[in-house]
Amino acid sequence: MVRGARQPQQPRSRLAPRLTGTVEKPPRKRRSRTEFALKEIMSSGGAEDDIPQGERKTVTDFCYLLDKSKQLFNGLRDLPQYGQKQWQSYFGRTFDVYTKLWKFQQQHRPELVVKKLRYYARFIVVCLLLNKMDVVKDLVKELSDEIEDYTHRFNTEDQVEWNLVLQEVAAFIEADPVMVLNDDNTIVITSNRLAETGAPLLEQGMIVGQLSLADALIIGNCNNQVKFSELTVDMFRMLQALEREPMNLASQMNKPGMQESADKPTRRENPHKYLLYKPTFSQLYTFLAASFKELPANSVLLIYLSATGVFPTGRSDSEGPYDFGGVLTNSNRDIINGDAIHKRNQSHKEMHCLHPGDLYPFTRKPLFIIVDSSNSVAYKNFTNLFGQPLVCLLSPTAYPKALQDQSQRGSLFTLFLNNPLMAFLFVSGLSSMRRGLWEKCQEYLRKINRDIAQLLTHSRSIDQAFLQFFGDEFLRLLLTRFIFCSATMRMHKIFRETRNYPESYPQLPRDETVENPHLQKHILELASILDVRNVFFENTIDDY
Repeated sequence: MVRGARQPQQPRSRLAPRLTGTVEKPPRKRRSRTEFALKEIMSSGGAEDDIPQGERKTVTDFCYLLDKSKQLFNGLRDLPQYGQKQWQSYFGRTFDVYTKLWKFQQQHRPELVVKKLRYYARFIVVCLLLNKMDVVKDLVKELSDEIEDYTHRFNTEDQVEWNLVLQEVAAFIEADPVMVLNDDNTIVITSNRLAETGAPLLEQGMIVGQLSLADALIIGNCNNQVKFSELTVDMFRMLQALEREPMNLASQMNKPGMQESADKPTRRENPHKYLLYKPTFSQLYTFLAASFKELPANSVLLIYLSATGVFPTGRSDSEGPYDFGGVLTNSNRDIINGDAIHKRNQSHKEMHCLHPGDLYPFTRKPLFIIVDSSNSVAYKNFTNLFGQPLVCLLSPTAYPKALQDQSQRGSLFTLFLNNPLMAFLFVSGLSSMRRGLWEKCQEYLRKINRDIAQLLTHSRSIDQAFLQFFGDEFLRLLLTRFIFCSATMRMHKIFRETRNYPESYPQLPRDETVENPHLQKHILELASILDVRNVFFENTIDDY
């Protein structure tokens, strides 16, 4: 289940759909323009929430006339082929209804076509959430044709806004920096969901916690990042990283030892997610509190923050959880006086900011935090007050200049957590790859993840919080990808500043994890397979 907060108006096209509600799949075959237009939309329950009462009546009246005309027309076919009186009266009624329907369409056609366009946009959002990228591309082409036809026929004033919708979704589906190609140069649709063999398996003797990820808050508030509707690229990538690949029960049942009904594979649940696009502080805190309250026993709450950094103003004599800034939350823009007062008084803290101290109350339960921000290091200053498992994975606060131009297409750190091989190719300067080589590298990356898991569980100095989260497949995969990301950046020749590297709370033992010679050897081997070994240092530890 995915839910999102209803936000105040943001700088987005008012025509783009919200993420709330459910949308049914439209038929793939083209119907007549009038039949396809809005009957399907009204059957999607959540869609009605955003339709004004006047527009809803238009759609209802249209659906009524459409149904009535169908009934009468079908009735003509069933009449006996003799008896003029029966035919004449029934034909007259049918003709009257079709006349009303035709007049209604002429009067309300622009409104009905706009509903059809909005339905396309809604369905594109649903297909994005389901990672049906091939369907999305087909729908975008159909939507483009419909918009062109709509603006040409009606010469409307909202043409610019509908073109903005097209530009947004086109940029969204082209955000990946690397293309995987078949032999015929068609693009391969890759899935970054958790597959059956995705997370490294727990080997016998590994002592880890039994916590499971139950809830995740995915928060996006980055300026100028590619988005569609209320879904940024970073939010989308993290959402996919916290979804399981749908299980193919047919192939599962064909495995040896799976014939008995008692051995049928059980359906494993995905964590429940809230998608919050540019929430205010009060909205964010409301969802946090609700998720915290409903969190089951032995479960974990994950908070993902992709947001602009807020830095402290002035100097402070203390170093508390409100003295390092944090990440930006949305202001309602109507607190002009409050903002003006704040700017005059440098001793006050930023009110539209989620400070590390704001999360302290929620550390009473197991908490896993990911911060992708230019001020992520503010969350390095945590204090574990209640002794519950607590881990923060923190992005670099700056990237080398050669990579900064790509920030609009999503953060490199989040890309590593979502698709580490694509991120590795990107920092190595590759923009495309054949499918066979891609699959070979994916297999080698799975070996790297298995070795990282062993490094973590065999470490004698690692903080136990990491191991307490390691029993959950999603969190285990995120942790191994985080270490792979950090090790790769430390070995790369253009990542030379400390602020270019990810950090964590608690700190990881570097010599046993991100700077481990065995892991460094694996990364150089992966670079050799790709013929990009020259962009990495050979003797990394000696170069520090």
